[in-house]
Amino acid sequence: MCLMTQTTTPSVTPTAMRRALAGFATGLSVVAAELDGQIVGMPANSLASVSLDPPLVSLAFAHTSTTWPILRRAPRWGISVLGEAQAQVLQDLRRPAAERFGGIEMHIDGGAAFVPGALATITVTPRTAVEAGDHTLVLLEVKDLHRDETQRPLVFFDSTTHTLSH
Repeated sequence: MCLMTQTTTPSVTPTAMRRALAGFATGLSVVAAELDGQIVGMPANSLASVSLDPPLVSLAFAHTSTTWPILRRAPRWGISVLGEAQAQVLQDLRRPAAERFGGIEMHIDGGAAFVPGALATITVTPRTAVEAGDHTLVLLEVKDLHRDETQRPLVFFDSTTHTLSH
């Protein structure tokens, strides 16, 4: 496969990209780790499955993130996929990084931090980081995972959270 480099057209602006991709529904997750006795992490809607063998997922972190430079030092991370009942947790996590996990009880397992009662939990270790425009794309090796099949997801669409209709 040959990848060709193209320059963007004037109509492909960051605002146009944001508007167009707001029409792509994604799940919502929290990536977190315990580092130096503190929980560091953030909400993320960029979680993607990459490979089944070996088991890999990816996340993208904006270069403007103040959390990413700290989180990248942790050897093991937890990813919590949020369910419908966790909309308030997502709201709480929108606080500034230093206050983000205040009042949220997290479950710690070997340095990976999880939101209790999440729809799914994925334990990962960072494998590769690639600069990708204004983000860093990180490939993560999956070490453990669990899904509560009785829950329904919290969904991000049109820049707001939604639940699935039955």
